[in-house]
Amino acid sequence: MILSTASPTLAPDGALLLAAVSAALYVAATLPLPRLQRFSAAALLGGFVLHLLLLVVDIGGVGQAERGARLGFGPVLSMAVWLVIAVHTVESRLVPLPGVRKWLGGAGALAVVLAALFPGDTRPVTSALAPLHFALGVGSYGLFGAAVLHAVLLDAAERRLRAGNPTAGGGRATGMPLLQLERLTFRFVEAGFAVLTATLVLGTFTAALDLHGWRWDHKTVFSLLAWGVFAALLLGRRLRGWRGHRATRWLYTGAVLLLLGYAGSRFVLEVMLERGAS
Repeated sequence: MILSTASPTLAPDGALLLAAVSAALYVAATLPLPRLQRFSAAALLGGFVLHLLLLVVDIGGVGQAERGARLGFGPVLSMAVWLVIAVHTVESRLVPLPGVRKWLGGAGALAVVLAALFPGDTRPVTSALAPLHFALGVGSYGLFGAAVLHAVLLDAAERRLRAGNPTAGGGRATGMPLLQLERLTFRFVEAGFAVLTATLVLGTFTAALDLHGWRWDHKTVFSLLAWGVFAALLLGRRLRGWRGHRATRWLYTGAVLLLLGYAGSRFVLEVMLERGAS
């Protein structure tokens, strides 16, 4: 199956058209149009709204014959990217970050296309805790994704400062003072760590209630490794004052491990091994 099954309220061609329009708007947000900033912002917002509609109708299982959420590496990445763009949409109301728009537009377009090409499988709801566990897991992806986005901005600003251009490295380039950007980055890390911890605890509790019990699969191992890296990062920052590239390297490492935990393992199963969800 290449494209996901559309709901009765949206024909298959209509689902494909919706994905195509959303991706096109995201791409439009990446275009270098310094004199048309409002158009770029409107394009990102339009892609964001249509992206949400796709998530609700297709991935959320609205109107499908089989109840349950559509899971797979494509849908999960799509939801995580949408959450990162949602964070930017709220944040941009307070602090303009026009330089981030092209990155988010590119990520949004790629996420929509991947979710259309690799829709995963519809998983029925087998437990009352399963939707909460899934929502927390995707939420941690989104929060750490926002942290990584801000860390990239932080690293770029620090490089400009070292190059001897403090004006470019400060508020003009990032939209906010450097120290404020650093604090915001680690607020996202702390929030993501709290949500990831809740996800793992809930997963452990759910496994204890399951007849199959705890399973040491790739998702579990990589998720626990990521949790350990993020815990070390927060402890190192609090106890030893980690800042700059040392802190962001730990953040990037943890984010990669977390990405491998579900999206990476599902990519191997669905695309390389051509297996459906078990």
